[in-house]
Amino acid sequence: MYIKFLYRLAKLKRYLIEGNIYQTEGVVMGALDGIRVLDLSRVLAGPWCGQILADLGAEVIKIERPKYGDDTRAWGPPWMKNDQGEDSHEAAYYQSTNRNKQSVAIDISTVEGQALVHSLIKDTDVLIENYKTDSLKKYNLDYESLSQINPRLVYCSITGFGQTGPRAEEPGYDFIIQGMGGLMSVTGEKDSLPGGGPQKLGIAFSDITTGLYATVAIQAALLNRHISGLGQYIDMALLDVQVATLANQGMNYLASGKVPTRYGNAHANIVPYQVFKASDRDFIIACGNDKQFAQLCDAIGLADLPQDPRFSSNAQRIKYRTEVTTLLAAHFATRTADEWVSAIQTAKVPVGLINNLEQAFKEPQVKARNMLIDMQHPESKNLTLIGSPIKMSRTPVEYRQAPPTLGQHTDEILSRIASQEELAKLRKNNIIG
Repeated sequence: MYIKFLYRLAKLKRYLIEGNIYQTEGVVMGALDGIRVLDLSRVLAGPWCGQILADLGAEVIKIERPKYGDDTRAWGPPWMKNDQGEDSHEAAYYQSTNRNKQSVAIDISTVEGQALVHSLIKDTDVLIENYKTDSLKKYNLDYESLSQINPRLVYCSITGFGQTGPRAEEPGYDFIIQGMGGLMSVTGEKDSLPGGGPQKLGIAFSDITTGLYATVAIQAALLNRHISGLGQYIDMALLDVQVATLANQGMNYLASGKVPTRYGNAHANIVPYQVFKASDRDFIIACGNDKQFAQLCDAIGLADLPQDPRFSSNAQRIKYRTEVTTLLAAHFATRTADEWVSAIQTAKVPVGLINNLEQAFKEPQVKARNMLIDMQHPESKNLTLIGSPIKMSRTPVEYRQAPPTLGQHTDEILSRIASQEELAKLRKNNIIG
């Protein structure tokens, strides 16, 4: 009976939302408005997930260690510049993944700190943590303990290797996972070329993608909770995600039995789909099919090239990869990258320059999409951050809170569950900060 009631309630809420009845005049609600998250995670994968949920409107309370906080607060330089142009104590790394959160400093290794989390969990929808397997059990902050307090809790654990298997208890870092999960075996130049060999990506790929998958899983669990009335445990592993995101390269191996190798800036399944060097700088061409190849050749003055039997189809171009790319490379070396990009864009073939980060942020398209935002920080009135890529028509992302200073919201949040006298005592005993 209770489940049926929740299901009808969910349908009513959906009806109210679709009818815009939830909209208050002059007030825009986030898609996850009303959802409360306790973020006990540190570094990147968990905080990345928490930031996405926060951008979508959830109230995300970041639980940090007093005095020290998230590890990445100290991962500088570079540091945020304060209003005087001096280095602050806020690392750029930390600021990349903690927007729209509130910071509460609690020592969860103490009985008093655990009691505070237990009180907060009563009205919490989601908990995110990335401690080593079973580490939080000794603090009574594991799923089994907290779900008894709040059966509707969605509890997301993020680890390197997951909660089961022979390596479950080991710490897992993105770099290790990129290697173990096969990504580095298909990234980098061929061994026979200068600088060849396995290469990690320039960003923490498995951390970021695990944060994204965790966000999807959490929202699915919340949606299911509308029907079942119950939360659940989510076990996310960086290695699982890395293997899952091998995508076509993984299936190439499973289909053929042939271990994929590194192609550098080329593509395993499509030719030409790679970097070429013009007379002044590098640029990228991505021909997705034979029609685009013909359009490319016409645009660059090699209209007869697709008539060559060696290059007439993508399968043939893969077979004669060296021949066609050598021919194109010599041709592209005769003019500037801007000239080639302009001509190829006219032919509607995917093409683009290779930008450094300064050039990328100055791209007109990046500016038009509002991918750089300014927020006010306690130490900097004009803090520039990278914005969210999520664009929603009725419940847009809002930028409410710059990455918080350590313990910035401790009193504000904990005053919901404790008196000022109790908070003062807890602070005196270094339980909170």
